[in-house]
Amino acid sequence: MTAVRDGGTRPIGPGTVVVITGASAGVGRAVARALGARGASVGLLARGPDGLEGARRDVEAAGGRAVTAAVDVADAAAVDRAADQVEAELGPIDIWINNAMTSVFSPVHQMTADEYRRVTEVTYLGTVHGTLSAFRRMRGRDRGVIVQVGSALAYRSIPLQSAYCAAKAAMRGFTESLRSELIHEKSGVAVTMVHLPAINTPQFGWVRSRLPRKAQPVPPIFQPEVAADAILWAAEHVPRELHVGASTELAILGEKVAPGLMDRYLAGAGWDGQMQDEPEEPGRLDNLYEPLPGDRGARGAFDSRARPQSPYLWFAQHRFVDRGAAVALGIAAAIWRLLLPRR
Repeated sequence: MTAVRDGGTRPIGPGTVVVITGASAGVGRAVARALGARGASVGLLARGPDGLEGARRDVEAAGGRAVTAAVDVADAAAVDRAADQVEAELGPIDIWINNAMTSVFSPVHQMTADEYRRVTEVTYLGTVHGTLSAFRRMRGRDRGVIVQVGSALAYRSIPLQSAYCAAKAAMRGFTESLRSELIHEKSGVAVTMVHLPAINTPQFGWVRSRLPRKAQPVPPIFQPEVAADAILWAAEHVPRELHVGASTELAILGEKVAPGLMDRYLAGAGWDGQMQDEPEEPGRLDNLYEPLPGDRGARGAFDSRARPQSPYLWFAQHRFVDRGAAVALGIAAAIWRLLLPRR
């Protein structure tokens, strides 16, 4: 499989070898299922053995091949060993998807240095470790695609998730440096970044939280299958960046045009918008340092509110409109939504 930038297509199918970090649940699990349906060979990397085994079954039931590696992406040597295992069992890696993450919902004044370190090690350095492992193998072959799963929060931070926002911003900075180096080398290896909106995943019930009420993604919320569709499309077409959902585009645009106004808006909406009405369970276990037992699958607790499609993403994929027109469509959609009568 040869990497093709900016509009080229190399369909993922039988014979394609893909690695996914954070593959046991949420977006990574949805990507694993989508790859299995295409008959791909998939290296599944995550910490939790229960979720990894469930992901393996999903891939194989859908028609693909799977290898699992229980690995903490904060450990660079362990990631490299997992890459060796995947190539030994499945063949040369064509696509590497850096998706692993963790977060802490907490005001800054209640955070600890160890919590910042841990979120950084997983969400940012985990991406660096995965990229280094992939690039070492792909560079010699002069082919391959690295997909960084980013977030609207890489551009526009919100309150109560300072560690996660900082890590996603760092991931973006690292990726931009790498992209320029690849261009300088005229490399056949390509990198792309997919920035996601709020997604209905299990993370909101297992990340560490000091919020008085249960955490939730900031609406509008999309199903993880929407993110999986975007990630696989980006792996095939390799755009510089792909923004999923009009809400992502609007957050990025708002930060560029009126960052001070965004600060004040998010001081209110970004605070209450991350909490449900239901109080948080005291002493709830979290997965910051160790995986929790059980297989939680791809979707979280917000099915009734999550959207199964993103018209904005469809326009971006089909390129029927340019970026400026897509932004205008997104703004129009947001205004229309604000004008709808409240239920």
